[in-house]
Amino acid sequence: MTHILHLDASARPGFAGQDLHGSHSRNLSHRFVSQWQARRPQDVITYRDIGQNPPSIISHDWIASSFTPEPKREAWMRETLAESDRLVDELIAADVLVIGTPLYNFGMPAALKAWIDQIVRPGRTVEVDESNLLDPYVPMLADRPRHVVILTARGGIGFDAGGEMAHMNHLEPNLITALGFIGITRVHQIAIEGQEVDGELLAASVAQALNKVDALVAQLQGEMTVARQAQPA
Repeated sequence: MTHILHLDASARPGFAGQDLHGSHSRNLSHRFVSQWQARRPQDVITYRDIGQNPPSIISHDWIASSFTPEPKREAWMRETLAESDRLVDELIAADVLVIGTPLYNFGMPAALKAWIDQIVRPGRTVEVDESNLLDPYVPMLADRPRHVVILTARGGIGFDAGGEMAHMNHLEPNLITALGFIGITRVHQIAIEGQEVDGELLAASVAQALNKVDALVAQLQGEMTVARQAQPA
């Protein structure tokens, strides 16, 4: 049974084409999850709408608690890290992380950055090998294959790799770096562009992205089925 962790980071609560000022990234992420469930209803879905319920921003107390070895933590430290522990537990349990997020001002929404800061944790998702001075960081989520599906929506065009605006896109590169740092390296990306242009360009981008989502669901489910069949009994 596969476990999916589904995050939505858009500040817009509704869906594009259905609600006024609705979110295109939510359309993509919910399309992915609904198509997955239609084919594999037995799988587990954990959903967090961090766009509407943002994680806490890390504080001095959080940093002090996080970098204190667990046996030495005081009660207030464990309480400070309780939210982070829940988010980390959800991520560790997941086989597929689905992130629906818009591109805001060339980067990720603040709510998604807050989530990233909560889940990059020494001793939980990354270990520090003090004996290796050149590369001391050991990703703890590389213990088994995990996939991340990054589903984005952008107002402009040309932000994909090789595009004229690619050098200004700090959303996917930032996510890929942070998640790779903790061991999630199987990355899949689909984007909608042209929301500010609208019209036929946006409609074509939406249709193309939805088709890609459906194809990716079929691809990942096929790969996971083959991988499980290959496992020793």
